Amino acid sequence: MSPSAVVTLVVLFLVAAYAVVLYNGLVRLKHGVGKAWSNIDVLMRQRHEELPKLVETCKQYMQHERGTLDAVIQARNAVSSARQQGDVGALGQAETGLRAGLGRLFALAESYPELRANESFRHLQQRISGLESGIADRRELYNESVNLNNVRIEQFPDVLLARLFGFREAALLQFSEAEKADVDLKTLFG
Repeated sequence: MSPSAVVTLVVLFLVAAYAVVLYNGLVRLKHGVGKAWSNIDVLMRQRHEELPKLVETCKQYMQHERGTLDAVIQARNAVSSARQQGDVGALGQAETGLRAGLGRLFALAESYPELRANESFRHLQQRISGLESGIADRRELYNESVNLNNVRIEQFPDVLLARLFGFREAALLQFSEAEKADVDLKTLFG
């Protein structure tokens, strides 16, 4: 075998090895996005299961606050629908509505000393608040995973393999302006 043939084979082997490393990196990022989404989904499912219990506990005390309770249930259903459809844009909007509804519900609960003293309510409030914190943390992780994926599939030489093998850009979980705005405490407690 001639020296030029050996050099050619070595170069081809190195190019192929480099392509495999790039491909495996892209696959790892794609699955990282999926894993991050699954982590959000698990916490949302848990919250989805806890919210009816909270609303039912509140109904026993808040007979004339029906509109707030209904708004929380409607927002819960919107989040569930967007989550099941995998619609990241709709999920961000639905999350905003749910967070606002929960904020109003917890603010109204301050007017009901018997409700605040109820052990079931306190437990559910703490559980849902913990889930909200977990979801916020997982959203940050998801968006970081999406960002890493999207940057890699646009960088050279990764873009060549990404296009060749159909790697797609993932959508960031974005929030409405209302969720990013300062909280109006006067509205919550007024």
